[in-house]
Amino acid sequence: MASRHVVAPHRLLFAFKPRLSPPTFATRIAPPLNKKTTITRLSFSVSASSMASSPKKVLVPVANGAEPLEAVVTIDVLRRAGAEVTVASAEEQLRVDACHGVKIVADALISDCADAAFDLVSFPGGMPGASSLRDCKVLEDLVKKQGADGRLYAASCTFPELGSWGLLKGLKAAIMEQLFYFYTAVESRVQVEGKTVTSRGPGTTMEYAVTLVEQLFGKEKAEEVGGPLVMRSNHGDEYHMLELNPMDWTFDKGPQPQILVPIANGSEEMEAVIVIDVLRRSKANVVVASVEDKVEIEASRKVKLVADMLLDEASKLSYDLIVLPGGLGGAQAFAKCDKLVNLLKKQKESNRPYGAICASPALVLEPHGLLKGKKATAFPALCNKLSDASEAENRVVVDGNLITSRGPGTTMEFALAIVEKFFGRKKALDLAKALVFTHP
Repeated sequence: MASRHVVAPHRLLFAFKPRLSPPTFATRIAPPLNKKTTITRLSFSVSASSMASSPKKVLVPVANGAEPLEAVVTIDVLRRAGAEVTVASAEEQLRVDACHGVKIVADALISDCADAAFDLVSFPGGMPGASSLRDCKVLEDLVKKQGADGRLYAASCTFPELGSWGLLKGLKAAIMEQLFYFYTAVESRVQVEGKTVTSRGPGTTMEYAVTLVEQLFGKEKAEEVGGPLVMRSNHGDEYHMLELNPMDWTFDKGPQPQILVPIANGSEEMEAVIVIDVLRRSKANVVVASVEDKVEIEASRKVKLVADMLLDEASKLSYDLIVLPGGLGGAQAFAKCDKLVNLLKKQKESNRPYGAICASPALVLEPHGLLKGKKATAFPALCNKLSDASEAENRVVVDGNLITSRGPGTTMEFALAIVEKFFGRKKALDLAKALVFTHP
């Protein structure tokens, strides 16, 4: 089969500025990891008839121990594109306890989906979740039929299910470096070959998800969905932040930083889960608290998350950092929550770190005076609400004890910047490499 190596279609189109020229083409299949982000694809195109059909149906199976970042980012991005995504649990109940203490409530059980047909089945990684999915006979039969019928299937990070089911036979795959021995692996961040899409790890998931949008709906839709994510163009390079008025971020509440992440109905699930996932990987103690009257919330793209506790209980503790995810509905709920606003004000007054991303700097921090005298950034369309937007073009801004960022595509950088402030840059860079966010 002829192969060609192309620049990711979405990588040059996320600046909210002029539409740029089409990507250029190169001839090699697997470039070195120190090059710009690339996607390797082999002779695949979406037919006009398949593009016309709507909605596209997608299955994302999850299990205890699945990688939540990979699952949630994929679900969120595909739903933004208009796909009808079913999150299906391989457990006996809908609730799944994913890696890093993230709790997700699925839409259905895998057994409920046995006779359904999907345009795409996409597997998250994470262990032991991937092994549980591999051992699910209903899922095995469904995906083998998916392959036999010539429909798309995809996987991120670790995917023993596809290998053991024979669905990668003769195909090249992008996979975590530790598993190169077991597969015909390439070093691309995302690999498209025929009806199969693979990706290397949590840090490549957003690129992977936008690639899935392109496979289902075409390049124009991928660009339309990708733009508002505020993804960076230099995938794989080291992250950077703008730091003003530097100060040490210390933690004296215990052996690890104590961090509060509030969530609400309408919170941006990608931002919440990426922050929780990355900070818990760094060994920070993260408390996820619902500002609603129950611990289960429905996020902006209908992903159901379960908090550790209600804010009423969480507010009895003190924190080294309080950090708010975005999402329009979630930010509005935060702004109306007196208990949370008072916690943030006390945090600022005591000169302890606090932060927000996307809609929350403009809709929560700004109206409550929590950006007074500070440089900040926010979601591009909301930067006009900032009293000082002079540094708003930066992806992550740290001003003393305040950290802000722009949107879903800057969340990994935002979370890594928090790790850096508490633990140092070396630890943050090591974590970024382990996530395959930056090149090894």
